[in-house]
Amino acid sequence: MKLEDFGYNDKIEKLRIDNNLKDFEIGRVVSEHKERYIVKTEYGEFEAEITGHLRFSAKSREDFPAVGDWVALTTYDSDFSIIHKILPRYSIIARQAVGQVGEIQIIATNIDYALLVQAVDRDFNINRLERYLTICYSSKVVPIIVLTKTDLINEHSKNEIIECINQRINNISVFAISNETKEGYDALKLIIEKGKTFCMLGSSGVGKSTLLNNLSGRTIMKTDLISQSTNKGRHVTSHRELIVLENGGILVDNPGMREVGIVDTAYGLETTFDTIFRLSQNCKFKDCTHTNEIGCSVLEAIEKGEIDKASYENYLKMEKEKEHFESTIAEKRKKDKDFGKIIKNYKKDMNKNKY
Repeated sequence: MKLEDFGYNDKIEKLRIDNNLKDFEIGRVVSEHKERYIVKTEYGEFEAEITGHLRFSAKSREDFPAVGDWVALTTYDSDFSIIHKILPRYSIIARQAVGQVGEIQIIATNIDYALLVQAVDRDFNINRLERYLTICYSSKVVPIIVLTKTDLINEHSKNEIIECINQRINNISVFAISNETKEGYDALKLIIEKGKTFCMLGSSGVGKSTLLNNLSGRTIMKTDLISQSTNKGRHVTSHRELIVLENGGILVDNPGMREVGIVDTAYGLETTFDTIFRLSQNCKFKDCTHTNEIGCSVLEAIEKGEIDKASYENYLKMEKEKEHFESTIAEKRKKDKDFGKIIKNYKKDMNKNKY
């Protein structure tokens, strides 16, 4: 396959030239297994490791390769390769790393569109959809909502769910599909563009692996039944993987995510909750928290029914989470800076003692 089949284009070629990487081969990371990578190049598939320099110069996990990255590498006859550099990314989908305070986990990079997958029978949660939307907007990725398992509910219930989405979320495409009957697939396939990279985001058991199999026309990912005891999905997909579909689209499958901690700049929340941010410009106080202040335009809009109360409460929760994460990052950076000063002073004292 050619690099163009994996999304390579003139912009990426320019990045290659601008970063003086013409002497290296170029490939795309299609899967990751504990810091060992599978990279696709024009000459085939290679297992890869990063150079020692790249490892020791990394300040955080963000500086390591991730699925979707374009990398400069040296390949060997044994189907093994060494990654020397990661080309600049044009988008990064990330969340708070589970169980690691102040750390970011990259889900995938260089993504054009994100399919936000929810099952209508049990998984549907519009608060979580707003959370996914915030991640997408922060990442400069176009979101698309995909509702699965529509064969398990009647037409009236399906329309109610779509109407609920349209009342709280503006200008987002919504596709309702059945993995069993294939209803809705024809419309969904029309948006899968050749050379564009799509990423699936959703909980376990919502049908992401089946969706991937159906879009590709072949069995790529193992699928499993919902647990009868917990009514929760099992983690069938154990790692992220980039796959080229038959129509030329590129799709990244992800393990199900039960926790979706946002790592937002202001832009993501502003776009998801655009009505709240627009009205906040008319608040009496510039530092209005929209919780109990007199003259708050947001609270007035809620009383008038212009803003959905549940969406407002979800916004407050995510705003508080964002502020906590940002303060944790700032505190961590300060500790790292202070530690750096200690090391620097220690080395300086050691040099003085030599003389």
